[in-house]
Formats: sequence, C-alpha cells, structure tokens
Amino acid sequence: MLDIDKIRKDFPILETVKYKRPIVYFDNGATTQKPKVVTDTLTNFYLSKNANIHRAVHFLSQESTNAYETARTTIKSFLNASSEKEIIFTSGTTESINLVASSFGERFIFKGDEILISELEHHSNIVPWQFIAEKKGAIIKVIPMNNKGELILDNLDNLLSDKTKIVTLNQVSNSLGTINPVKKIIAAAHKKEIPVLIDGAQSVQHMKVDVQDLDADFFVFSGHKLYGPTGIGVLYGKEKWLEAMPPYKGGGDMIKKVSFEKTTYADLPLKFEAGTANYIDAIGLKSAIDYVQGVGLQNIAEYENDLLKYAEQKLKEVPNIIFYGTSVNKAATISFGIKGVHPTDVGTLLDKLDIAVRTGSHCTQPLMDFYGISGTIRASFAFYNMKEEIDYFTESLKKVVMMLT
Repeated sequence: MLDIDKIRKDFPILETVKYKRPIVYFDNGATTQKPKVVTDTLTNFYLSKNANIHRAVHFLSQESTNAYETARTTIKSFLNASSEKEIIFTSGTTESINLVASSFGERFIFKGDEILISELEHHSNIVPWQFIAEKKGAIIKVIPMNNKGELILDNLDNLLSDKTKIVTLNQVSNSLGTINPVKKIIAAAHKKEIPVLIDGAQSVQHMKVDVQDLDADFFVFSGHKLYGPTGIGVLYGKEKWLEAMPPYKGGGDMIKKVSFEKTTYADLPLKFEAGTANYIDAIGLKSAIDYVQGVGLQNIAEYENDLLKYAEQKLKEVPNIIFYGTSVNKAATISFGIKGVHPTDVGTLLDKLDIAVRTGSHCTQPLMDFYGISGTIRASFAFYNMKEEIDYFTESLKKVVMMLT
C-alpha cells in the first residue's frame, strides 16, 4: 500500500547512526519526525517571505498573512469544522486545554459544579481542570477504567449529573494506545446538554477526525505529533461556545478598540490569538497536513494497524514481558514492562542498540497508580516504521532481558 522506502527518504533523521546502525525510532507518541518538505517550508519562508501578520500593508506582511490564514483554512478542512472562526492557533494541546479550562471555566463553572474526566488522561488534561476547580470550588469526577485500559461506561449516565458542566477526555490514550468511544460519550453528554472536549493529541496522526461527525464541542491537538513543527497547536471550538467565552490572554491583535476606560475584543478567531502569532510554524503545520493527506490517512491507519498487530505477536516472544493496555481498539502503541526490571534500565540499554523508546509514567501518573507500577516501556509507531525494525527491536529486547534478569 505504502512505498516505505520512498517515505523514509523524506525523513533524513531516520538515517542517524549513533552507535552501529540507523536509529530505530519508536518514540512517536512523544513527537514525530518531520519530513523534509516541512523543514524546507520553514526555512524558505524565513528566507523569502517573513514579516509579521495582520499589521501592515506592505507586500511581505500580506504574503505572511495570506499564508497564515490559508493554514487556518487547511486545518478547518482537515477537521471538517464549520468555519475558520472555529480554528484557534495555540502553542499546542496543553495550551489549548488550558485556554478552555480557564476561559470556559471562568464563564460557566461555579461552586459545587462538576468536571468529568477519565482515568486515562495525560496530566495536561487533568491539572488545568484542577486549577479551575480549586479556583471556583468545583469537583473533579473520573470515568474509571478496567485492567485492559478500557473506560468503564456502565455508570456513565449517573456520572453525568445536573452539576456536570463539561466532560473532557482523550480520543486515544498516550500511554496505552486505547481508542476511546468518544462519539458514544459525546452523545450521552449531549442528551443532558453537557459540552465535551476531546484531546486529539494522539489521534489526528493515526486516523481521520471529523469534528462535526463526532459532534465535539472542543477538539485539541499539537502540530509536533502530526509531523509538523513544535510550538504550534490547534483548538477547535464550536462557534457558540467560543463566542460566549471571555478572552484567555490580552494584547495586540485580539482587540477592536482600546482606551484606558474600556477595550472591545476582535471577532473570532482573533479574539483568542493575542500577540504576535507563531505564524511560520502554523504554515509549517499546513505543510505537514498536506504531506499526511498526500500519503492518505486511511492508508496510514491500515499500515500502522498492521505494524501494531505484528509487534504484539513478536513481543510475546520476549521472556517475562507484561503488557499494559490490551484493548482490542488501539492505535499504534504498545506499553509493557519486564518482570523484576526497572523500565529505565531497559530503555537505557536499548538506546545503546540504537533503539529509541519512551520509559516512565508518560505524564499519566494516576494511570500508573491504577496498575501499581512506576512506569512502563512504550513503543509507539508511525507510518515510516517497518516490520524489520520490529524484528530487530524484539531480538534486542531479548538480549537486554537476558542481561538484566
């Protein structure tokens, strides 16, 4: 389906050799590598078109502004949003969630209200809600999970009470790869007129996302996990909510008129984009999305699922391996431990064999507490990975286990 040799040539970093062989990069859940077309876009823009946006009538500024707003239009289409007004550029998923928690929370959350999150959440979808809950006197409630890493939804109707002001959860778990039934959860929440935020940091690179089909009220993701630049992200919000929420930050570009007595705010989406925007990385994100769509999200999903199933079978050969997150519905991530061995020791030795994996709690300490462990070893795959790399990974892991046990 995919010409992997051709694709890998688009990612020069995959030829990096630290010790003996090109790196096997299985840390894609943390950040993906960037195709040359993205880095070329950034370099060429800085060298030939750079100027601040929305602020001048000269040629370079107009070029920058047009490219920035074209990036917004691309993302609107990518997510199937209703309007460009619903696409807010941020620094990433974390800022997007903080924006909603702060702004939505300031307007709609009060003492005794409830915020419903899931036990699978990244800290960035826990801590901002704790901030607003503490400030407003609200209560955090949690959708529990089972040993497979699947959400337990039997009691969802009771968790969604008259006091619930928002539900917020990830579409794909960063630690376990579990694909959550977010459309079902959104529908249940909407029956009680409760809005839902979906953290898509681990989903948009693996599958097609249609925010109108999901009926999500908010959807957030980061560019660097989607083969784009760091420091750029997106908040999608239904226009009715964004209109009702107060600005998150103040400064230039988010105003209509400023006086010492009163300030009126710009229309969406600029209302939430104070200061000089990270316009060049937004343009780089457009380039990344164009690249991914050229490969085809359906092709990516099918290829990565094949990699996942292959890796799950191969890793069963490793002595003393313990898998965490065994849901049938998963994205291309495997989280595991080795009985009696600390994950960091495994990761350190794998690095000496030119294999990059992630070890630790993956910013999901409550999830690790559920399993009674300090962390896992996580191998997360992308469409530029190969079965040959999984073979090498498996054999290398066997050697590491022999050394440590």
